[in-house]
Amino acid sequence: MSLHNLKPAVGSTFTKKRLGRGEGSGSAGTSGRGHKGAKSRSGYSKKIGFEGGQMPLQRRVPKFGFTNPNRTEYRVINLDIIQKLIDAKKVKEITLESLIASGLASKNDLVKVLGRGKISGSVKVKVNKISLSAKNAIEKAGGSIELINSNIPSEEVKILKDSTVKETKKEITKEATKQAKKETIKEPTEKAKKETTKKASNETAKKASKETAKKASKETKKETKK
Repeated sequence: MSLHNLKPAVGSTFTKKRLGRGEGSGSAGTSGRGHKGAKSRSGYSKKIGFEGGQMPLQRRVPKFGFTNPNRTEYRVINLDIIQKLIDAKKVKEITLESLIASGLASKNDLVKVLGRGKISGSVKVKVNKISLSAKNAIEKAGGSIELINSNIPSEEVKILKDSTVKETKKEITKEATKQAKKETIKEPTEKAKKETTKKASNETAKKASKETAKKASKETKKETKK
């Protein structure tokens, strides 16, 4: 084989169909496009999903719900993946760095562990979030869990701290107001009791003095008659 007898493989090349080259060519007149219609015009390109003018499928299907633009998205890691890492690489700690090294997460990801599969090896897990089933399975296998907020901006953490401080302050103020109300209720009752006892003693003293005066007046009358 040399340069002058090189040929392409059989069937790899073909001659272009010549359109509009007379009746004898077999594709004259309309050049295979037919009569009229959008497809016969130059510059035609079919719109994706176009169904000839009837309502297309993407508009016939009912829509519901929405995608929250302020959602927090997590990189999901299941228990079976953790078990594979334990078996293959003898991992004793699952962190964002170890997941990045294994190609399971990127540096800006928030990691959440879910409970698919089974885990038998004990491992320390440091992630942002974990499901209850995954937590129970890891603890049963002898592992430990630590929730971190390393990928959350410091401003958000500050906001969370401020909110907790505000809640504690509100609780303290509520308890103080309750105690003050109780004291205010107790004080008037004690005062009322003291006042009632004083009134009762005064009335008894008045009655005793009246009786003694009556007796004295009766005795004086008797003596005067004699």
